[in-house]
Formats: sequence, C-alpha cells, structure tokens
Amino acid sequence: MRDIASCVGEYALRINDSSCVASSMQGCRPPSSLIPSTQNAVTCVYRIKLSTQKQLMITVTWFKNLNSQGLSINIGDDPSSTFKVNTNSRLFRKKKGRRTLESGDSKIEVFWDLFTARYESGPEPVEGFYLVVVADSELGIVLGDMGAEMVAKKFRTGDLIAQFSLVSRREHFSGNPLYLTKAQFCETGTIHSILIKLCGEDEGLKHPVLSVCMDRKKVIRVKMLQWNFRGNQILFVDGLLVDVMWDVHDWFFNPDSGYAVFMFRTRSGLDSRLWLEEKMVQKDPDRAEFSLLICACKS
Repeated sequence: MRDIASCVGEYALRINDSSCVASSMQGCRPPSSLIPSTQNAVTCVYRIKLSTQKQLMITVTWFKNLNSQGLSINIGDDPSSTFKVNTNSRLFRKKKGRRTLESGDSKIEVFWDLFTARYESGPEPVEGFYLVVVADSELGIVLGDMGAEMVAKKFRTGDLIAQFSLVSRREHFSGNPLYLTKAQFCETGTIHSILIKLCGEDEGLKHPVLSVCMDRKKVIRVKMLQWNFRGNQILFVDGLLVDVMWDVHDWFFNPDSGYAVFMFRTRSGLDSRLWLEEKMVQKDPDRAEFSLLICACKS
C-alpha cells in the first residue's frame, strides 16, 4: 500500500514543475510602482538538544521601529530569562557583550557582536556580526558570518557541541500589500524567495486577487478574495510537503487594526496528515519541522 506522502504528493504543486513557469513570470515580478512593505520584526525559535538529551527552546527576536533597533532573547517560557539589547538607543548602545541567564536548572551564556553589523531594509543583520548561545557549557546556537571565527577563538576543540535547529520563523510587515522574504524549509534544502501580493482595482481588476510566488513561479492565485479570505494549498518543495495557509479576513472586515496571516509549514513521511488529525497523534519531539509565519498589516 502506498504511504500518505506519496498519495498527497500527486496533488501537491511542485515548485520546480515547468507547468507553473509559463504563467508565472509576469505575475511574479513586483510592480515597479508599488514599494514593498517594511519588515519591522523577525522572531526565530531554535531547539537546542544537549548531550544529556535535555532540550531547550531559545527565542531570538530582531526588532526595528522609529525609536529603537536591536534584539531580545528568551529561554523557554520563562519571562525572567529575557533580556534585550538596544543597538541605537542614546542611553544604551552596547553592540558587543556577554550576558549570563538562568532558566530552571540551566545556565545560559549569550555572546554578541553587532558593532560592524550591516543591515538591509529589515531589522535582522545580513553580515558583519555574530550571536552565540552556550547552554550548560555546550555550544548551542551560532549565528552570523563572524560566528565561526568567534567560536574558534573562544572555545576549545574538545568542548561539547549541542544540536540546534530552527523550528519556526515569524515575520511582521507593515505597509503596502507586497511582501518579500526568503525561506529554507530544511537544512539540506535551498533558500527560496517568496513574494506575496494583493492586486485590486488599481490594476484593472474588478475583485481583489491574492498571488503567492516562490522562486518567481506563481504557486497560488486566489480570485474574489473577499469571499475566499481563508484557504490552504499543498506544495512539494525540496522533497517535502509544505502546507500554505492564508487568512486575510481582517483585511476586509477589520481593516483598522487587523492583519493578514500567511503560514508555510513542512510535513513529511507518515506525518503527512491533515492538521486536524495531528491532535490525535503523539508527536515525535525529535522530528525536524519548520514553519514560516508572516503577519502583514496593510496600510
């Protein structure tokens, strides 16, 4: 008997399928007259697995607004283990340092250097920085192009190295309904570009249309969006089934304070079951999974 993944995969849209290329090139180019929305916060959740099999969840948030820019780190769900680095405040401008935190019976050390960090339009640095997290004397998270050099200088060859993986990434946008980002759905996969845009009356359409593109290929097109404001589609990316979900209800029915939500979530193997079925199945804590959540405020 064929497994669920192979059956569902037949109906999933493959992003490298040539059938989606012909109709995608025009619809997946950002309109020259529309400025992409601004990314003002990125939150990444990492799972660290120590040599003792103990697991820790570390949340790293990069933020940027009119008054401040920096990062905050939280260990698990313990609010007392949170600390923030504001890199452009006149009162506190510590771009390089070290901090020790305690969460339960774990000792966490955080090292960072943002002195030469270079940013693009978002709050997350793209180069010239490092962020290193050590948990119970085991090297955990290493981020940034300067991370390897820092680790080589600071730690000895025989030091324990914990396993770490990116579990989820949440991005917040505000501005025009044009959202650009990138995602890597597994450690061995490639980095994919993602474009989400809303087309309306200004482009000659009678009803609003939502388009989702990946690697310049149109993978989702939702017509008459005011009636189809929630939905989902399955994609096949890098050998994985990826659920894509959208909920733009508040764009139409709560425009003053509401925002839209877009989710890209991986599932593979025998775990390729519907979301509602997951409540009845005990999940494997070691199973590699990833989700990208985009929260979009439309101005």
